[in-house]
Amino acid sequence: MESLFNSKLIASKNTPESLHKYEVKISTLPKENGWSSMMTLRSYQHFWFHSFFLKGAMHAQDHFQAQPGDIFLCNFMKTGCTWLKALSFSIITRTHFDDSNTPIRNALPHDCIPMLEFGEYYSPTGPKIPLYGSHIPYTCLPKSIIHSRCKIVYLCRDPKDTFVSMWHYFKRMVETNKTGKEVSFVSIEEAIDLFCRGVSSFGPYWDHVLGYWKASLEHPERILFLRYEAMKEETESCVKKLAEFFGCPFSLEEERGGKIEEIIELCSFESLSNLEVNKSGKQVKKDGYMENSAYFRKGKVGDWRNYLSDEMGNRLDNIMEDKLTGSGFSFLNK
Repeated sequence: MESLFNSKLIASKNTPESLHKYEVKISTLPKENGWSSMMTLRSYQHFWFHSFFLKGAMHAQDHFQAQPGDIFLCNFMKTGCTWLKALSFSIITRTHFDDSNTPIRNALPHDCIPMLEFGEYYSPTGPKIPLYGSHIPYTCLPKSIIHSRCKIVYLCRDPKDTFVSMWHYFKRMVETNKTGKEVSFVSIEEAIDLFCRGVSSFGPYWDHVLGYWKASLEHPERILFLRYEAMKEETESCVKKLAEFFGCPFSLEEERGGKIEEIIELCSFESLSNLEVNKSGKQVKKDGYMENSAYFRKGKVGDWRNYLSDEMGNRLDNIMEDKLTGSGFSFLNK
C-alpha cells in the first residue's frame, strides 16, 4: 500500500511481545471448536472470535485512536464487504485516480483498505485515504470510534446467503492450509447448526446486526445502515447515498459524464472477478494462503437455495426474526 498512497503502514506497537499479553488472556476465555479443527473460537464480550482476529480486536481497543474524518466500513463476514470496499474506495479516490490507473485494477479491494483487527494503520504522514474495514461488532469497537465524530457504514445481508458464503469461504481456507496436518471441516448441516446457535466467527449474527442497527437509529448522521439486497436492486441510488454520506457527493457534471456508471461497472462482480489480480493473485497467510478468487464466488441473492433445504432456511429465518423482534428491523421485509 505504501507504493499506492505514499503513506507508511505501521503496526502501532503490534509486535509479538506486545501481543503476548492478549494471547495469555485469550487462552483463559471460553472456547468452541468452531467449523474446523484449525479454527478454535473464543468467547469475548458476548461474541465469538477466532484467536487471530481477537488479538487484533483487543489491540485496537487498547491503542487505536480514531480521527473525526475516519470512515469505517463494517460488516459481518461474507455480507458483501469486497463490493462495499471497492465502491467506497473508488468513490473517495475518484479525484486521485482515473478509471485506467485506479489501484482497484491491480489490487484486491481488501488490500486497498486496512482492516482494523489486523493492527495495521496508516501513519498520519503523507496523503491519507480515511477508510478502514472491520468485522468487529459495534459494542466491541474501540471507544475512540464510538465516541468520535467519525462515520460508519454497515452492510448486512440475508442470513442464509451469508451463512452459505461463509461456509464455502472457510472450507476453501482449510483446503489451502500449509501446516502439513490433516484438518477437518464440518458438514454444511453441522455448520448451520452452530450458526443457528450463534457459534461462528464474529457471531452471533443477529447480535452483530442489532448492534449496528440500534446505533444507526441513535446516530443516523454518522452511521449508515445498508442491505446487500437493496444495493443489488438500486446500485446507483446506493452509490450516490454513499458519496453524500462520505461528504463527497457527485456533481451534476460527474453525473452527466457517467462517473457513477463508470464506478458501478468497475466495481461490479463481473468486472472485479475477471481482473487478473483477482483471478491469479494470492494472499499469503500464516497457515497457508487464500486465493483472491475466493472472494468472488457468486455474489447472487438467493443462492442459499442451492445448498440448504427449506427446513434449514426456515429454521435460520425463524431464529433471526425471534432475535430481531422489537428492533424495527427484519430480514423478511425489503
